[in-house]
Amino acid sequence: MVRPKKHLGQHFLKDKNIAFKIVQSLTLHQGYRQVLEVGPGTGVLTQFLVQDDRFATSLIEVDTEAVSYLQAHYPDLKPRIFFRDFLKTDLMDLMGAPFAVIGNFPYNISSQIFFKILDIKNEVPEIVCMLQKEVADRLKSPPGSKAYGILSVLLQAYYDIEYLFTVEPNVFHPPPKVRSGVIRLKRNDTQQLACDEQLFRKVVKQSFQTRRKTLRNALKPLNLPETIRQLNVLDKRAEQLSVSDFVALTQNIEDSWKQEP
Repeated sequence: MVRPKKHLGQHFLKDKNIAFKIVQSLTLHQGYRQVLEVGPGTGVLTQFLVQDDRFATSLIEVDTEAVSYLQAHYPDLKPRIFFRDFLKTDLMDLMGAPFAVIGNFPYNISSQIFFKILDIKNEVPEIVCMLQKEVADRLKSPPGSKAYGILSVLLQAYYDIEYLFTVEPNVFHPPPKVRSGVIRLKRNDTQQLACDEQLFRKVVKQSFQTRRKTLRNALKPLNLPETIRQLNVLDKRAEQLSVSDFVALTQNIEDSWKQEP
């Protein structure tokens, strides 16, 4: 028996129909076969992954009880059941080739999971996951929305994001206090942004740190050159800029720094 642990943010999905629907949402649209399930818990998704010949499934789980349970119930999968912390694992060393990510992401680390994936975005062509509905809505929010934020920009730069369906609390053990949402992210055609990608991430993060301020004030810690501080775009707030606007701003900052004596 695997007991859900509050400190791990575990809410185990009980509804097999929903689990099947989540697994069927994986498209493998670029011809890869490897799938990494994050936090499989009691294996409600795993049972459908192993039944599908399209998938070469691996599991990564940090809960000792869950790992023992999975090893006992899926003995053929044992060499691919990794007792590791996803956030502390070298995923390319683990998987070795492009792979999809699937899972019922723990609410308390869902953002960290996405930042981890962004570091190897060219090796992760697809993500299907369930997370807090509010977070799912935020990730696909357009510019101008109050929900639009750092991860909205960073993920939309590299992935097309679809909101698939909503899941009610009563199908979990224990029931969470909020509704959940299932989303699918597919890698888009942008192999590399037309700017320094590390600087892009830094600019986006700093822009949203004080989102009520104009960018001119929000970006002061970056010590921008005077030529940049005069740009009209800095009269706007972060939530008003699209991905392409942030790329253009980053390009301008890069160019101005290169021209400094």
